[in-house]
Amino acid sequence: MQNLKFKNISEKNMSFSQVFDHIEDFMNKDPKANYRLMVGTDSQVHKLHTIFITGIVIQCKGKGAWGCILPVKFNRRYLNLHEKISMETTLTEQVAYLFNEERKNRLIDIVLPHIYRGSSFTMEGHIDVGLEKRSLTRFLASEMMARIESIGLEPVVKPDSIVSSAYANRYTKY
Repeated sequence: MQNLKFKNISEKNMSFSQVFDHIEDFMNKDPKANYRLMVGTDSQVHKLHTIFITGIVIQCKGKGAWGCILPVKFNRRYLNLHEKISMETTLTEQVAYLFNEERKNRLIDIVLPHIYRGSSFTMEGHIDVGLEKRSLTRFLASEMMARIESIGLEPVVKPDSIVSSAYANRYTKY
């Protein structure tokens, strides 16, 4: 996990340190706001490989967001649904672990002086599973949610898991 290269529409080859600096700068612009730090992964099976895209998004509720992705290509086809969703959750966990206690505390310290005036900070793990009866992934939801919860993130599933099911999803097609 040392040489990860994140990117977005304006920057390529960002280290996680640079990503964290962007998040910190984004939050420092308005420390009295409500922030959601969201991490989620989606994947797409192609002819000879599978692309996994992990997204990181910091959202200032009602005031915009900043995000980036981490693409990972495996030279095999993940055809088993449980294996594929499990790998997506694993990659989400690995990126979330990069927000160690020191980094989390730095982000919390930005909003902490304003907490009694309504500012907030939450960390969410977005999982590309649904709970509806018609969802093929519903039987995997409780397992993946427990994994995300066990690392200290709030688990979010479809239709609310926008980082995995929308943001990361749009980059899996290439």
